[in-house]
Order: sequence, then structure tokens, then C-alpha cells
Amino acid sequence: MTSKITEKMCFSPSFDYIDNGIEHGVLSPFETKEIILKKGQQIAEGFKPLTGNIKMLKDIPVKLRDGITIYTDIYLPVTEDKVPILIAWSPYGKSAGTAPRYKNLFNMLGMGNQWNSGLTKFEAPDPDYWCAHGYAVCNPDMRGIAHSEGDITMIGSQEAEDGYDLIEWLSAQSWSNGKTALTGTSYLAFSQWYIAAEQPPHLTCINPTEGLADGYRDLAFIGGIPDENFIERLQVNHVSAKGSKREDLIKEMNTYPLADADIWKDKVSDPSKITVPAFLIASYSNTLHTMGTFRSWRTLGSKEKWLRIHDCQEWPYYYDENNTQELRRFFDYYLLEKDNGWTATPNVRYSLIDFQGGNKTDLPSETFPPEASKHKRYYMNGKFRTLQESPESEDFPLKYASESIPGRTSFQMTFDKETHFVGYPKAKLFMEVEKYDDMDIFVWIQKLDKFGNVLSEFVVPNHGSALQDFTQDGASALRYKGAWGRLRASMRHLDSQVTTEEVPAYSFNRVEKLAQGEIVELDIALSPIGLSYKAGETLRVVVSTKDELGSVMPGTPGCTPDNKGIHIIHTGGEYASYLQLPEMPSLSSME
Repeated sequence: MTSKITEKMCFSPSFDYIDNGIEHGVLSPFETKEIILKKGQQIAEGFKPLTGNIKMLKDIPVKLRDGITIYTDIYLPVTEDKVPILIAWSPYGKSAGTAPRYKNLFNMLGMGNQWNSGLTKFEAPDPDYWCAHGYAVCNPDMRGIAHSEGDITMIGSQEAEDGYDLIEWLSAQSWSNGKTALTGTSYLAFSQWYIAAEQPPHLTCINPTEGLADGYRDLAFIGGIPDENFIERLQVNHVSAKGSKREDLIKEMNTYPLADADIWKDKVSDPSKITVPAFLIASYSNTLHTMGTFRSWRTLGSKEKWLRIHDCQEWPYYYDENNTQELRRFFDYYLLEKDNGWTATPNVRYSLIDFQGGNKTDLPSETFPPEASKHKRYYMNGKFRTLQESPESEDFPLKYASESIPGRTSFQMTFDKETHFVGYPKAKLFMEVEKYDDMDIFVWIQKLDKFGNVLSEFVVPNHGSALQDFTQDGASALRYKGAWGRLRASMRHLDSQVTTEEVPAYSFNRVEKLAQGEIVELDIALSPIGLSYKAGETLRVVVSTKDELGSVMPGTPGCTPDNKGIHIIHTGGEYASYLQLPEMPSLSSME
């Protein structure tokens, strides 16, 4: 049966699928057939020639449990051996590797397109590489996408059930060795949380590379603040050649504004139900994916699991030759049963960022945060705008107007010795608002060099003027500027079942507006960090009325805060606001 949650979804007409052999890639015209792609063949101009022969099973029908048929492309090595399958589950077009929108994106990032064969589904493994090493790659068009039947849904139980059915269908094919894995970045990562939690019998392992994990908290209402703009960007991928309807998350945001609605509960992943081996990839810098990836790591049920925290953006990471080879070691161990020593890999490898070319990566640990990391509170001194280790005995309120420049206040501390922070920071703020009944609060931890300059670093290869323009006040997924968090004050209620001393978690099931003169306690979860400061460098924490980091990607506006009146932050006495940081001893003392 079709998942019952679809009865509560809001739908709109899908976007038209333009099947001209250009818009959705040179291999997009629909035809069920088998093709042999020859070694040396160039799929399209600008892509690398194939390194070996590949058998392509094109537009293969797969019937799901409710009778709906979806279509998939499958790439196989030319061999008589039975092979494992890597599955790339997303709505991004199974043949769209040569589509202009993706070619232009990778050119903008400075990656170009020579790194892949043109068979690569967006954010998915390159069939040319994996077929050469004894794997099949399956690129499905999800329910409702392109020529696949049914209506398009986005995140949740319907995708999970469909993914389960595809896995079991693939494992039964004559060329399959019965082992499958899910892999890919972004959408192809967060779909793994849902599919793997269904526990398909023939899912062998997973490789989520940076993906959100909760449709409400990580996408639609981050910090309880609605943000329709990036969802609009995602939903243009919901194209159909058959007049399918598409789930409209923006309509659902307006219809179901609280997280306890069934539609949003269905979009909360439960990684505790995942039991297969997992190799997770995370970064501190992805303002869309970081929170969900680390939350999933904390609750993941797999007994065999690894976390690697890198220091760049997900796409250059995923397609880097050395990282691809390491991923193959993981897959070889579980899918080809090669005794290659994979299990000796440290459970956690984390990075320390310094924003000045001295990042340290692949630091081994048994846990994240490392056991040596300890919470330390730095209290806000409103009179001198500093951070200090003990609170002031008397409150000193700081006021700033929410509708005029600068619309923020900040606090600083300069280090007299090398200091590292690794783990989960948070802010505890005691605040009130004059002449309004709500506040959208944005918190940002910066690093300043010894001259007072604010530091940041690109996480993509292109550092040119266009990317400078886009990332100066936006495109935060492409340029790391420091840990961040946000919260709407009326959505401040904590979920006591999930909140810890390290990480606040919100129920988002009620609206509690502020009365005049009411001082409220705001626990603001900040994104995980691995950040280094040298003697003479400064940490600045900014409390703002707007998202100082800007939107996630170029061309997409960020959220629109609901701020009016005067914001007041209290700093002392019974209202001692503070920043809690996960402080580590120096690396030299740990060696």
C-alpha cells in the first residue's frame, strides 16, 4: 500500500520534464534497453573518457509494493561475476550527469567536470570508477520523477518504503551478489537515514556524506524560524513526464507550522533503528547538513560505525581521488568481503580548523567529542563587552535596536595561550524585547587574528571574485565562517527527552509569545566545532537580529527574521548569560 502519511500531504502540480536530451542529460531520452558503453568513449564534451567497458541497463522498470512502477538506470562491469550494487537515491535525475545546471555548478565551484565520466548522477558515485572496481551503480528516478509513476514525496516513510523495495529487487537480480549499499552526499545522504531504518534484509552498509536528518528542524524551520527559499530551490527538481503531483513543503509549512504534526513527525529520521555498518562523513562548515549529520551520529544504532570530519565542502570531498579510494576500502570490506584491515580505522577522525592554512585533519579519537574535551563557560560582561570565566554579580542589560544598524551586540576574549575547542558549543542567553512579542536570535562564533581581522576560509577550490561576492554575506555552505545557531524565542521550549547538557533540543510543539518586561531563558544549540586559537588571537561571539552568515547557496535568499522593537540581553546576577565551549588540552600535552 501507499504510505498513509500521503493522505495528509499537500500537493501541487509537478514541474514539466523537458526530454530533449539536453536539459536532463544526453542519456535522458526514455527507452528501455541494454547498451555497451565502450572504453575511451566520451559521454559529452568536457567529461573524461570512459576507462573501461560498461554495460548500461537503461530505463529498467521496478514495481513497488503498491503497484507503482519506477524506472532506474543500472551500470554494470562487463563480467560474468556477480557484483554488489551502490544505490544513489534522490530526485535529481538518473541521467542528469551532463545536464547544464550541474556542469555550470561544478564549474562555478572550481571543480570543473573532468573528474567524472558524465554518467554520474548529481551527488552520486561515478559509475566509471566503481564499475572498474567490480561494482554496479544503480541510479533510480524516485516515485513521480521523470517517467516514474506515482506522486512525488519528499523525505519520510514513503521514500523509505520505496527504497526498501528497490534494494530487495536489486538483490534478486541474476547479476547481483545479494549485497547493496547506499551512498552519496546531501539528499543522497539524508535519504539513507530513512531507508536504512526500514532495515531492508539485503542492505549491507551505508555511507551518508553530509545530510540533514529532520525535515522540520534541519530544513523548513531551523531554530523554529521558517525558511521557504531553499525549499523552493529543491522543489524545482520535482519534474514529471506523466503529470504527477509533487509534495509541496511550502504549503505544508503554512498548513502545519508546528513539529508535532504527523507530516513533520514522519520526516524525523530514527538512526537508532539502523543496524548495518556505517561510514559517516561530516564537516563543521555545512550550514544545511552539519547539525543533522552529527545528531544522527549521536543516535546511530550501528555497532560498526565510523565518523570522519573533514575540512572542505561535501562535493570536492566526495569526489577527491584519495577519499574515493578510502571509501572503496570500506565497501570492499563489506560488499566484496576483502580482508583489507578496514576495521582498524579509528572510530572517529576529526579536524581542527585555524582559518590560516594550518588545519589539522584526521586526528584520531574513540568518540566525538574526544574524552579530553570538557565544558567550560565564558560569561558575558555587558559593561566591557568581554567574555570571562566567572559571572558578574550584578546584571548589566545591553540594548540594541532590531530594525536599525548594527542590529547586534558582541563579546570578545583574547587568548594568552594556544587553545582548542572540539565538540558541541551552546549559548545560554537571558533576553527580553521591548515593543514586540517575539525575537529571532542568531548567534555566531568568530575567530579574529592578532590584528582584529575576522577570519574565514573557502571550502571549495574556487576563490575568485565571483565566489568572494556570493560568500561575503551568503553562500555559507561554500565558505566556513565559524559555529552558528539560531532560535525563535517563542519556540524556545526544550524537549526534556532529548536535551542534554551539551546539546539543547526543542519540541517546537508550542508558541510562547513574550510579554512586556518578561525575561526569557534561551538555550541555543550551536553547530559542532573543531577550532584552534593561538596566543594573541580572539574569539568573538555575535548575538544578532539577522543571519550574519547569509543564505546556504548562491542565488537563494536566506530566511526572513521576524524582529521588531528593542532587544535586551542580560549579563549578570541571576541573568548571567554565557557561552559554553568544549575546551581541549593542547595537542602537545595529549601526545
